Amino acid sequence: MNYKTEAVKTTVVAKAKVGWSQQFWYAIKKDWRLYSLLFLPLLHYIVFQYIPMYGVIIAFRRYQPGGAVYGSEWVGLRYFRMFFRDHGFWRAFRNNLVISIEYLVISFPFPIIFALLLNELKNFKFKRIVQTVSYLPHFISTVIIVGMLKEMLSPSIGIINMALKALTGNTIDFLSEPRWFRTIYIASGIWQQLGWNSIIYLAALSNINPELYDAAKVDGANRFRQTQYVTIPGILPTVMILLTLNIGSLMSVGFEKILLLYSPLTYETADVISTFLYRMGLINNNYSLGAAVGLFNSIIGVILLTSANFLSKRTTDSGLW
Repeated sequence: MNYKTEAVKTTVVAKAKVGWSQQFWYAIKKDWRLYSLLFLPLLHYIVFQYIPMYGVIIAFRRYQPGGAVYGSEWVGLRYFRMFFRDHGFWRAFRNNLVISIEYLVISFPFPIIFALLLNELKNFKFKRIVQTVSYLPHFISTVIIVGMLKEMLSPSIGIINMALKALTGNTIDFLSEPRWFRTIYIASGIWQQLGWNSIIYLAALSNINPELYDAAKVDGANRFRQTQYVTIPGILPTVMILLTLNIGSLMSVGFEKILLLYSPLTYETADVISTFLYRMGLINNNYSLGAAVGLFNSIIGVILLTSANFLSKRTTDSGLW
């Protein structure tokens, strides 16, 4: 027994003497095939996320397209004051928050409920069919989704308005009325992402120890009680991490779908920060103003993510860091 103890101590001391860099390169050499899968995602983030951070400097300079970034005039917080005084920005900011919060509150529970229901299915073949059908909308292009919505909601040939006309004699131009925009955006988002978002919860459910269910049955717990006291606590850390990520991305509303769905008639409820930035920065060629709005949006996102992670750590002892 003493020989084994001494051998363990020798191994620990030997590892301690090896530098961190040597351990790192040893791990890379040992599992290089696995780590090579990270190359393209890392390259994507470096090229499209980190390198563009250099351009944030134009938010503080009077930048002209085609000119040098550091050769332009330094104007400090001029563009920040400009959009803070713009009524259109605060309308977009309000819409951004309302759409994001409504979408989060309404859509977030659906994948959890869907995963719990799928987990209860005993027919394996039927379960696979339901999963496959629910995953398919995620792979449909946003352009096609919007095209389908426009066809279905058309006042003249849309199936929904045809049904309304048959029942009430009236039709509704859904895409031209501001009060319907959020409903359309949220409902289509839930339909498109329901199955895909449930994958992580299904994986978390599969990791719950089956012996916990056996113990609950012995104690007389029915399926509802098992779900309440075994299943939900088992997936709670996963739920909190995903909720933290969703809160951190509250300011990043789906730009493509809104851009394709909205019109000047629905700006009142549909215009968000990303579309406001698109019009001000790209359409009006005011890149400095666009960069200032984007920087402000990113700062709000970081604050939300940090706060959500802090609350998650305090409540469930699990978080992103």
